[in-house]
Amino acid sequence: MKIVSLVLKYLPEHLADVQAGIERIPGAAVAQNDGKGQLIALIEDGEGYAVSDSIIAVHQVPHVMSVTLAYEYSDEVFATEEV
Repeated sequence: MKIVSLVLKYLPEHLADVQAGIERIPGAAVAQNDGKGQLIALIEDGEGYAVSDSIIAVHQVPHVMSVTLAYEYSDEVFATEEV
């Protein structure tokens, strides 16, 4: 499992477009929105897509001015290999 959180900046008048754009991305959801031009998006990996692909898609959402990675978690480090 991989999970990331991103902080996005946008112009407040584009809130609806940005939020809708995030919600269309596989594994992405808006977790917090201050309504003043900044929101937190969460992305979780899933069947058929990678977190990295969803992060790239967030960068391409119209009216998003900047994206900052705030948190990243992966439990793949703890997976054990069978010998």
